[in-house]
Amino acid sequence: MDSLEPNVHSTDCGDSCCASVRKSHHSEKTKKNLVNRLNRIEGQIRGIKGLIERDTYCDDVITQISATQAALNSVAKLLLEGHMKSCIVERIQEGDNEVIDELLTTIEKLMKK
Repeated sequence: MDSLEPNVHSTDCGDSCCASVRKSHHSEKTKKNLVNRLNRIEGQIRGIKGLIERDTYCDDVITQISATQAALNSVAKLLLEGHMKSCIVERIQEGDNEVIDELLTTIEKLMKK
């Protein structure tokens, strides 16, 4: 994810997207925002690891884990919003109504967390 090239959907995203390679349509500003957020989350993860290595009180570690999960959820929300406003709308306009099932599966995955 270090590259600013459009992302290719992973191969575990469901049958419909694996038939062909699709790419995201994020602007450079959006990609930079997402990468910056992910870099901060990466730092939070390293911080949590350090807390555990230093035998930090469990409740303090859990608080940091909760903050990291919230940050990841924020990234997912931004991605989902952009996905719905661009990719989903585009595919529906092309007559691909199966994308609705893909979207519902994606939302279900996010809600399990």
